[in-house]
Amino acid sequence: MRRPLDIATPLRPRLPSPVRDVVDPWLADRGVALRLKRDDLIHPLVPGNKWRKLTPNLRAAVERGHTRLLTFGGAYSNHIRAVAAAGAAYGLSTVGVIRGDELADAPRNWSLTRAEDHGMELAFVSRSAYRETLRGLSEDDPGTLRGLEERWGRAYVLPEGGTNVLAAHGAAQLVAELPDLGPGDVVCCAVGTGGTLAGIAAALPAGARAVGFAVLKGAEGYLDGEVAELHRRGWGRAFGNWHIDHGYHGGGYGRVPAELEAFAARFEERHGVRVERRYVAKMLWGVHGLAERGELPPGSRVTALITGPPDPKPEPEPGREGNGGEPGRAARGGG
Repeated sequence: MRRPLDIATPLRPRLPSPVRDVVDPWLADRGVALRLKRDDLIHPLVPGNKWRKLTPNLRAAVERGHTRLLTFGGAYSNHIRAVAAAGAAYGLSTVGVIRGDELADAPRNWSLTRAEDHGMELAFVSRSAYRETLRGLSEDDPGTLRGLEERWGRAYVLPEGGTNVLAAHGAAQLVAELPDLGPGDVVCCAVGTGGTLAGIAAALPAGARAVGFAVLKGAEGYLDGEVAELHRRGWGRAFGNWHIDHGYHGGGYGRVPAELEAFAARFEERHGVRVERRYVAKMLWGVHGLAERGELPPGSRVTALITGPPDPKPEPEPGREGNGGEPGRAARGGG
């Protein structure tokens, strides 16, 4: 007998998330209006696009009789923390396969500590084994799934970053929360795995378009192909109303160059909104870049999706600096 899953409890998300018009003088001088879609305020533990991408997968897991979620991520993965929190709330055990076996005996950073506090079992694997496992999953290799099941038992497997067809359909639902979309509207988001952008583009009305800003370096072609494949598998068609700009990754995932930091600090001071640096700041930086290049004609209205909150400022960790290594091509955790 399948258990029903009331996705609104016990986490009780704030939906629809707020939409806030902001007056940005620099954009206004170029005839561009800006509003922020505050998905970062949906829930403190499962915020933003993580909520939208996870909820349809949680339903599917429960409906199929699963009691365990298994997923993948890096040492500071937003997705890992969100799965741990959501699993705990709905009575599902969780396993997080973490990239980097050198982290197994190191002091836990704040992000992994939060995941463990929600009951997640962490398994640290070498970077080569991590890449091999993700490759096997993407190719639907039965041996890869069998190996995971032999180690952790039967589990509902979520991809790195949580992006799959169900997740893209979950992201698509946010478009219904944006009033009066039409010609002249551009909905913008950061892109880590492509699921959020794919969902937005599929749900937009005629005339509106979507622009994603890649947070990964060297992902040209790859991320575009991921979005197109999600459209093919999830909607059975292609969409011509979106593109990905690859010019605002700041040097790679997790990199925040001085120019980007200065831009984010000015935006915070001007608008009173704290800005997450690895995804959201790059997206907002890209919006201003589009306007500067004249790719947002006068009369455009940009809806910028704030997908998540800034990281907290934890106490320094003894003997630990950095983010546990630069991710590979599928750095994941965002988009």
